[in-house]
Amino acid sequence: MNNQTQSLYSQIPAVDRLLNLPEMDGLLCEYGQHLVAESLRNLQQQARQEIGQHNRLPAWCQDWATAVKNDLSQRQRSGLQPVFNLSGTVLHTNLGRALLAEAAIEQVASVMRNAVTLEYDLDGAGRGHRDNVISDLLCELTGAEAACIVNNNAAAVMLMLAAVAAGKEVVVSRGELVEIGGAFRVPDVMRQAGCQLVEVGTTNRTHLADYRDAVSEQTGLLMKVHTSNYHIEGFTAAVNEETLVTLGRELGVPVATDLGSGSLIDLQQYGLPAEPMPQNLIASGVDLVTFSGDKLLGGPQAGIILGSKYWIEKIQRHPLKRALRAGKLTLAALEATLRLYQQPDRLAASLPTLRLLSRDKSEMQVMASQLITPLQQRYGEQFAVSIEPCLSQIGSGSLPVDRLPSYALTFAPMDGRGRTLEALAEKWRGLAKPVIGRIQDGKLWLDLRCLEDQDALLEGLLA
Repeated sequence: MNNQTQSLYSQIPAVDRLLNLPEMDGLLCEYGQHLVAESLRNLQQQARQEIGQHNRLPAWCQDWATAVKNDLSQRQRSGLQPVFNLSGTVLHTNLGRALLAEAAIEQVASVMRNAVTLEYDLDGAGRGHRDNVISDLLCELTGAEAACIVNNNAAAVMLMLAAVAAGKEVVVSRGELVEIGGAFRVPDVMRQAGCQLVEVGTTNRTHLADYRDAVSEQTGLLMKVHTSNYHIEGFTAAVNEETLVTLGRELGVPVATDLGSGSLIDLQQYGLPAEPMPQNLIASGVDLVTFSGDKLLGGPQAGIILGSKYWIEKIQRHPLKRALRAGKLTLAALEATLRLYQQPDRLAASLPTLRLLSRDKSEMQVMASQLITPLQQRYGEQFAVSIEPCLSQIGSGSLPVDRLPSYALTFAPMDGRGRTLEALAEKWRGLAKPVIGRIQDGKLWLDLRCLEDQDALLEGLLA
């Protein structure tokens, strides 16, 4: 080691000396001595590596307090970071799906701050059941006899199958053997639940006789799966739930439907495509219906099972229920969300998912016209910034072929190079509140359907 290198190493202050600097006082108050000292040791090590590799001190060695502040703010940043979802997908799985209503947020905050009657019966001061409040609400809204809540819809399907048809055959149309996100397939769920899948019909056509011919003494369930994440058109045939229920009653076999998304309202009244509703299936006699809480329902991630009291009680007693049950935060958010449905005339204003899905395209066009001038001034030298009509999608496997008219701001690079677009998208993902758009047709698109705070977006993009 030469004298110059040795001199550089000697310029790295000791941790104790750095901790006693006046400019460290604020950091010590904010983060505590342990974290600050740990950061200083890490920075010291980085400085030594810089000397060893390049024979120089890092520039930040002139201001250790700022280096510590930058290091700790980066390390303490939450992994669940708020973003602007301008991707054009409202229920974006990778971005957390449904935004919760303010009522749900307030309810969750209250439950986090207080001891609550999760499994406590105030009338008898004994142990209650955590699903009771939600079950009563769901029964009121759907006409079901009982309900069960678990942590997501895949869990709901698996628990239902395990409780109703373990060791037995489950008859499903080939055209309904869907794959859910993350390569989670209905046949895999069947296998994990201990059921034997019996496929009937073909991919595009299944008839009542196919179900009848497949039923045997080993049949435990006739099952329908709503193909919410794809659609087949043309030469098709399918058996509806009401017809299948008639067959099930005749043969003494229960009937279940997995709706996937599940909507408790007629979406057509808001100008949206129709989606089957659990209450209609319950009214038609289906024994069990499963669906999600965090898709079209607009609540937290949860799985809901509705049905007859007999089957729900059997499901509640199954050992898997404890492993799959929902926690108090989920139940609090779901209860608050469901209570919004008791006031259907106010739902479009109080439920973010419905509000964003039902927005008229003129709202996005007005926002675009207000945003475009400052953005052209900021980015016009490198990009052609324009307002363009576009089509948003609902997302999370809901109504996959239907699109929602919207407007977007588009950024086309003057040099025509894809790398320029990627660099812009990467820059925006690195903002204090990242901006998530989509690259398509040689442009970066910012679909404004999910934008509700345009001033905050503009502040970020102009920074």
